[in-house]
Amino acid sequence: MTEGKLRRRKRGELELIAMIRERALRQGRGKSTILRLGIGDDCAVLRPLPGEDLVVTTDLSLERVHFRRDWHPPESAGHRCLARGLSDVAAMGARPQAAFLSLAVPRELSGRWVERFLDGFMLLAERHGVPLAGGDTAESPSLAEKPGSGLVTADILLLGSVPSGKALLRSGARAGDILYVTGELGGAAAELRRIRDLHHERPSAKIKVGKGPHPHFYPDPRLAVGRELVRRGMATAAIDLSDGLSTDLGHLCEESRLSALVRLQALPIAPQATLEEALHGGEDYELLFTAPPAAAVPATLGGVQVRAIGSMKRRNSRRPIEMLTEDGRRIPLERHGWEHFRSSGKG
Repeated sequence: MTEGKLRRRKRGELELIAMIRERALRQGRGKSTILRLGIGDDCAVLRPLPGEDLVVTTDLSLERVHFRRDWHPPESAGHRCLARGLSDVAAMGARPQAAFLSLAVPRELSGRWVERFLDGFMLLAERHGVPLAGGDTAESPSLAEKPGSGLVTADILLLGSVPSGKALLRSGARAGDILYVTGELGGAAAELRRIRDLHHERPSAKIKVGKGPHPHFYPDPRLAVGRELVRRGMATAAIDLSDGLSTDLGHLCEESRLSALVRLQALPIAPQATLEEALHGGEDYELLFTAPPAAAVPATLGGVQVRAIGSMKRRNSRRPIEMLTEDGRRIPLERHGWEHFRSSGKG
């Protein structure tokens, strides 16, 4: 059978695993300092380095919740699956060492769609030097026995390493610390809004992703920034902005037992994004961190813009987060970011 015919037809599980294994081997050689054995046995073999702690994170990507097949190219779905986990690793100031991917797809997608999903996944993995060390595959059942109705599920597990005792935590902020954010806010939400508007106007329109930055389709996890913060020892706490500034800052305040004041004028709002999207949109995957006033935090870290947007205050349970307006008023910032079982779907 020719390679072209193999690529066009559906694959059985063994063929699918063999294809994934071959791609992982090509991509992952020499990329990890702790991976001793990857895909091929019942378990991967890892050997932690002396003087380093391991960090572990998992993230679940569900079709119709985190992406839509009719909106997102397979490459975007694969990229976003890995980026979500890499952003968690970045928030800890760690270096990614190994990825594990469990993928369930309907039978009709086991060929070219999976290849394109892996194209997006592997390209981002190559950029950040993280090998695919294992995982699992399964066939998604059709809904109500309707052919072609099965949904895609992708579960990523990531391992990283960080110098012992140096991991950035949400709980380390102190009253008086300055609050910083990387990059721009609201870009992902603004791009998603444009996709929804197009779909509303032309439901059958095919979404095309051209060249240029696409913060929703292809977010860029801030791994270099996280590692630089650890190297310089300047950050006291950190979190990645996956659920929106209002929600994720709330998490940091809770863990540090503090409150926060955000200066609205200082927010780096992405072009075409609204203030609402910058505050609550989510999926920017920027880093939010705190540092003492005396820390010499540069304007850029790891090639990414850094902006001071507020400060941490003593705990105020009645108004945990406040916004300082241009005219000097203080108004409460309510959490309206993403929350499962409460919000409507992202995709």
